[in-house]
Amino acid sequence: MYKACIFDLDGTLTDTLDSLVFSVNGTLQEMNLDTISREQCRTFVGNGARVLIEKSLQAVGAEPKERIEEGMKIYGRIFDENSTYHVVPYEGITQLLLSLEKKGIKLSVLSNKPHKQAVDVVEEIFGKDTFSWIQGQKEGVPRKPDPAAALQIAGELGAEAGECLYIGDSEVDIATGSAAQMKTIGVTWGFRDREVLEEAGAQYMVDEPLQILDLL
Repeated sequence: MYKACIFDLDGTLTDTLDSLVFSVNGTLQEMNLDTISREQCRTFVGNGARVLIEKSLQAVGAEPKERIEEGMKIYGRIFDENSTYHVVPYEGITQLLLSLEKKGIKLSVLSNKPHKQAVDVVEEIFGKDTFSWIQGQKEGVPRKPDPAAALQIAGELGAEAGECLYIGDSEVDIATGSAAQMKTIGVTWGFRDREVLEEAGAQYMVDEPLQILDLL
């Protein structure tokens, strides 16, 4: 029934929180501002780098409109150098991906992380041949929860929307998959609580990666 899986990256395939906290706080320190906590960063992630920096600036009492461009320039440099800092796959993810490959299901990644860094993380952690398509945030392409990129990926993989599972850890991911009319799976090991995913309307919920195999 299903031909393809589209995975979110941060909080779904990989635990990237250390790299994000390190890069955001390095940015804020270079701007002579206070830093944010891990928990603050966890809640700020999901809507792309610009929103992450905007929320971080607000959290430390800076005016985003006045300093966002400065912040984005610094963050882009720091994060490009540290996008794989302490990044690891969640337990069970590698086994899940191997099992899906054996079933002939095509694998892809759709992230709101900047495209270059998304590719860097995926290829360093999983190699260059695991995923048929990797897409991060690109100029001119609406970021999630707009379904355009998800639908484009489905087409690239030769699948209809109804033949795709969309898998993510945030309300943004559930909204993306739903808007694309794909079956959505909320994962509880990432950056959001179960309640957030349920409220967002996730059709399925899993507490560990291999449970996804039971839904095929």
